[in-house]
Amino acid sequence: MKITTKINLITTAWILCVLIAVNAVVFFSFMKITVNMEDGELFQKADYLINQINKEDSPAVIKEKLTPYLTNHSFIRIVQSNSKIVNQVTNDQQLAAKIKPQFAVEKSTQRRTIRLKHQEEQIAIVRVPIQSNGQVVRTLEFGEKLVGLETGKDLLLSILTFCTILGAVLSLLGGRWLSNLIMKPISNMINTMEDIEQSGVPKKIIIQHETKDELQKLAVTFNRMIGRLEANLEKQRQFISDASHELKTPLTVIKSYADLLLRRGLKNEEVAHDAIESIHSEATRIQKMTERFLDLADTESGNRLEAKSINLVSLCENLFKQIKSAYKREINLHYQKQAISVLADEVKLKQAIIILIDNAIKYSTDTIDVYLTENEQLTIITVKDYGIGIPACEIENIFERFYRVDKARSRETGGTGLGLSIAKNIMKQHHGEIIVKSTEGVGTEVELFLPKQKGKVFE
Repeated sequence: MKITTKINLITTAWILCVLIAVNAVVFFSFMKITVNMEDGELFQKADYLINQINKEDSPAVIKEKLTPYLTNHSFIRIVQSNSKIVNQVTNDQQLAAKIKPQFAVEKSTQRRTIRLKHQEEQIAIVRVPIQSNGQVVRTLEFGEKLVGLETGKDLLLSILTFCTILGAVLSLLGGRWLSNLIMKPISNMINTMEDIEQSGVPKKIIIQHETKDELQKLAVTFNRMIGRLEANLEKQRQFISDASHELKTPLTVIKSYADLLLRRGLKNEEVAHDAIESIHSEATRIQKMTERFLDLADTESGNRLEAKSINLVSLCENLFKQIKSAYKREINLHYQKQAISVLADEVKLKQAIIILIDNAIKYSTDTIDVYLTENEQLTIITVKDYGIGIPACEIENIFERFYRVDKARSRETGGTGLGLSIAKNIMKQHHGEIIVKSTEGVGTEVELFLPKQKGKVFE
C-alpha cells in the first residue's frame, strides 16, 4: 500500500472518529436538554393545576378545569393511593389506556416507549403529589406524546448523518491533497535517486517553493549530501588522475631502461649499471609513493586511534636524534619544561612530525627549530625552517593531494605531494589543527595544535 493511501485512510478514519464522537455528544446533549425542558413545562402545568383544584370540587368541575390544559395526544388524571383513577381527561384514549395509573408521594418523571399504530412513540409522564393537611392523598399524573421530540430527533439524526458523510468525503479529498502535498518532495527525491541509479550521475532536487518546513529541510539536506558526494567523486577522479600521472613517470623510466637492457644486453657494463641503478631508484620511488597512498587511505578512513599519554619532549628528543644521525642536519628543540604531556596516538603523531621535519630538510639548508609550548586548552608543536618559503598565493593549495609548489625541485627531492595531506588528516583525527605560515625567501613555520583531551578516546 502506498504511503499516500495510508495517509489518506488514516486521516479519514481519524476525522470520522472525531465526527462520530462530536455527533454523539451533540445528539445526547440535545435529547437531554429537550427532555428536561418538556419535563419542566409539564411540572409547571401540574403545579398550576393543583393550585386550581379544590377538594370540594365535583368531578365535573375538576374535569372542566383539567380539559383546557390538554395538548395533542395527552392525558391528565388524578390517582388515589390505591392507584385507581379518580378523574381523567384525555384526547387520546389509546394512549391513556396504555399507561397504567401510579400513585406517587414525591415528584417524579418517567419516560415510556409504547407502540401505537404500528410505530413506537415516546411518552413523557410527570407525577406530582396532592397534599391535604400535610399528607399526600392523591397524585396528579400528566402524560403526553413527545411528537416534537421525535420529529426533532429524527431531523437531528438526519443532519448529523449527512454532516458525517460530507465530512468523510471532504476528508478523503483533503487527505488526498494533503498526502500528495507531503509526498511531492519525497517523490521528487525518489525519482532523482532512480535517475542517479540508472545514469550513475549525481543530481540535485529542484526546490521550486521555499516552504521552510521539514520537507524542504529534507530536500536541502539531500542536495547537500549530493553536493558532498559530487565533491568526493571529483576528488576521487582527481586522485586517480594525479596518481596515474605520478606513477606514469617512474614506470616510463623503468620501461625505457628495461628496453635499453633488452636491446644492448649486459655486454656494456657501464650502461647496464646505469640502467639498473635508475630502475632501482624509480622502483624505490614507486614503493615510497605506494606507502604514502596507504598512509593517506589510513588517515582518511577514520580508524580508531590508540590514544595514550605521551611526554612530547622525550618523544621529540629521541626522534630528532635519529633524524640528525640520518640526515646530518641541525635540529634545535626548544621547550618550556621537561615534561609536556599530550593524549595522542604516538605512531601517528610521530608520523606527522616526521612529515614536517622532512619538508623542512628538503626545502632548507639552514638550522631547523622546533618549539614545544602549551596553554590551558592546547599543546602546540611548531616546526620552523629558514629555506625557500612558499608564495602567499600557494599556501591555500599545499594541503591538496599531489600538490607541489616547486614541481621540478620536488622530483629531485623525491616528494610526492601527499605529506601535508596526511599530516592534516592526522590532526583531524586528533581533533586538532595544522596551520602554515610562510614568507617566500625567508622560511616556513608550521604549527600543530593538539587539544588537551582529558580522558577522551579518539574515534
